[in-house]
Amino acid sequence: MEIQLAYGSTRLPIQLPDERTTVIAPKYVRGIAREKEFDALRHALRNPIESPPLRECVNENDTVAIVICDITRAIPTARILPPLLQELSDAGVRESHVVILNATGTHRVNTNDELRAMVGDEIFARYRVENHECHDADAHTFVGTTRGGRRVRVNARVVNASVRILTGFIEPHFFAGFSGGPKMLVPGLASLDTVMQMHDAQLIGEANARWGITHGNPLWEELRDAAELAMRTRDAVNFNYNITLNRDLDITGIFCGDLDASHDAGCAFAREVAMQRVAEPFDIVVTTNSGYPLDLNLYQTVKGMSAAAQVVKPNGEIVVASECREGFPAHGKYRALLSKGSTPDEWLHMVQAKNFSEHDQWQIQVQAQIQKKARVHLYADGLRDDEIRAAQILPTRNVERTVRELLRKRGQRARICVLPEGPQTIPYLA
Repeated sequence: MEIQLAYGSTRLPIQLPDERTTVIAPKYVRGIAREKEFDALRHALRNPIESPPLRECVNENDTVAIVICDITRAIPTARILPPLLQELSDAGVRESHVVILNATGTHRVNTNDELRAMVGDEIFARYRVENHECHDADAHTFVGTTRGGRRVRVNARVVNASVRILTGFIEPHFFAGFSGGPKMLVPGLASLDTVMQMHDAQLIGEANARWGITHGNPLWEELRDAAELAMRTRDAVNFNYNITLNRDLDITGIFCGDLDASHDAGCAFAREVAMQRVAEPFDIVVTTNSGYPLDLNLYQTVKGMSAAAQVVKPNGEIVVASECREGFPAHGKYRALLSKGSTPDEWLHMVQAKNFSEHDQWQIQVQAQIQKKARVHLYADGLRDDEIRAAQILPTRNVERTVRELLRKRGQRARICVLPEGPQTIPYLA
């Protein structure tokens, strides 16, 4: 059979034997027609979940902080902002009182050209659009300590606003359960020291810190507690505005209103679409990192590896196709941390050492857990073979040939699973 793998801005075709291959993709949900999106989004804003309509919550004196996803997330921000801004304008909110905050978390700041492409030319020209910078100590406000004892500092712009609107999209997340909701505040707008505490080795190592679990996931519950501290800092309006998407980036669901109620509803919808049960593990799992922009770099590609690891046999093989046009990347400490060990056990020993705290350690920890279970092969035009080997990953320049070679080595009974959309689909064992 021919399978089209999501890769960069295109597709990567491969041919695999029908009788030995299982393809697992998200259930396809038809999106809202583009010409009807504005009306559908406006309807959701006026009929939110467990909250008054947004336009009834704001007035001309309000200062509004709108939080958006950064460039590593494939969300059509330029399509979801216009009805939101129109609702604010209709309620009397002045454009000069609105700031759009780009929730970079610990990622690099986005360029002006990237921000313009994300929000659209007109919005970029009319509104303030600012990057969050986690390293800027003076840009954050202390909002309290979580029940787990972690101190929380959040971008002062959002803390001081009288109206806070969290946009975003909901999909399974490899250690926080699902994206969207409270993650837009923490880690999205948190200081680096707060992110480090929320992604420490203890929380990342929790059994329930994994795909598809929010309530009962200690890591997500700490993030939710941190977000609640930020939202309680003053008598402000807090409004969640999340969507779900299909592989064509069409909007399939809109979940607005109370943070908990709307996020829970969106997670239930995403779980039904994206998570699929399988009866037994596979010898070989072929995956992607969902194409651009999710496969920008190797750091992000750990998510695709993690999706595959859910259903690969112990000592199995994971083959990943991820463009990695930005390399490791150059920013952050992911590459430097990889160089401090030559085996997954050495990486785990490093990050689990007492008082160890380094930016990007969480990604190293997850990658080590995956590579203790299975060998990982990577097809990436943005990385040289020696760079791939430096990450203790096996390079390949032909996915199809590599899979066929692995089939020969593992024998006639070996079976393949393919995740052509990468972590847009999360398989799990029955």
